[in-house]
Amino acid sequence: MTTRPTRQARPLATAQDTPASVVTQAATPRAPRPLDLWLLGAALCLLGGGTVIVYSSSAVFATQHNGDDLYFLKRHLMYLCMGGVAMWLGAKVHYQSWKRFAHVGLFASLAALAGVLVLGSRINGATRWFRVGPASFQPAELAKIALVVYLAYSLGKKAEKVKSFTVGFLPHLMIAGIMMGLLLMQPDLGNAVIIGATVMVLLFVAGAKVSYMLLALMAAAPVIYYAIVGTAWRMQRMLAYFDPWQHRRSGAGYQITESLISIGSGGMWGLGLGEGKQKLFFLPEAHNDFIAASLGEELGLVGLIALLVLCIAVVVRGVRAAVGARDAFGMYLAFGFTALFGMQALVNLGVVMGLLPAKGLPLPLVSYGGTSLIFYMFGLGVLLNVGTRTEPAPAALRGLRLWGPSREGMARRRRRAMGPATFSTEG
Repeated sequence: MTTRPTRQARPLATAQDTPASVVTQAATPRAPRPLDLWLLGAALCLLGGGTVIVYSSSAVFATQHNGDDLYFLKRHLMYLCMGGVAMWLGAKVHYQSWKRFAHVGLFASLAALAGVLVLGSRINGATRWFRVGPASFQPAELAKIALVVYLAYSLGKKAEKVKSFTVGFLPHLMIAGIMMGLLLMQPDLGNAVIIGATVMVLLFVAGAKVSYMLLALMAAAPVIYYAIVGTAWRMQRMLAYFDPWQHRRSGAGYQITESLISIGSGGMWGLGLGEGKQKLFFLPEAHNDFIAASLGEELGLVGLIALLVLCIAVVVRGVRAAVGARDAFGMYLAFGFTALFGMQALVNLGVVMGLLPAKGLPLPLVSYGGTSLIFYMFGLGVLLNVGTRTEPAPAALRGLRLWGPSREGMARRRRRAMGPATFSTEG
């Protein structure tokens, strides 16, 4: 009868058994990445150029209606200062900290969207703002930021479960659908479309099945059709999109035709800064939604190309920050903020150039300030923070969960309950 050989315990590796290069590499922390000056520079150019065009396009209007040609410039500079604080906060605070506000921010934004329908001020046929004296707040801008933070947290936590329809796809789509429904009741189709597109981008990046996304788009098509055809003024805008000159007198095509006249008048090099004519009560919202048309008239095709290049630079550097993020939450957070900026810039420029039906959306970081400017500058700060982080999150933020213990905490509890591990050296 033969006896089985005894299995010897495997000794633990020591520092002497490990190559010096490996020990040095493990002991030496990675150097932090430098601040993305390309992203910051492109954003500051948009902010600075936007400030100049805001004053140039609003001075006459402000003199006529407010008795002060600096009225809109002063307010814009005030919003810029507030946005600067928000950008500094986003760049300074570790992005993992925003997990704490994932659920709270989502619930608060949904409550604000519902509350504005009851307590909000009605302007130009829409109820989108809370007004307290001269100050105003648009909850749709908070909702976009809060939704991105929540999706980044939820998608990062679910990991491979995102591929599941009932766990990873449907719950996120339902939350976005509730938010979009509240926006459509204001009515605010533009921001609803931006939110829907951003959610689809994040789900695609997270690995959701394309078939699920196509199914969701098919389900949303009747809702979008009814939102357009069922509303007289939206239907007029859609008809004006196909032939704006025919609907110019009715008003539905007036904004688009004036925008095209502004861009066409600028030619290659523009009429010169401050020399635009369309801002003399011809082009509506010359300092806000149609600020790109004012820029095209005064700085020409060259100015519009420079604007487009700067917007593309922000998107490209935002994607770079997302790809280089050290964890899933940072990646989704950067992708979400980049998608928000890119989608809104694309829609705004498409409307100004007559490529899309007219929608009331400002150009991010460029148009006259307000809630949109402040929150987009905050998102820019978060992008900068994600792009520079290489070190692990602080211990207090690792595995952070708002509801219930973390996975790491549950694993530690199981190990304590089992007691110290014992290993047998016999076969």
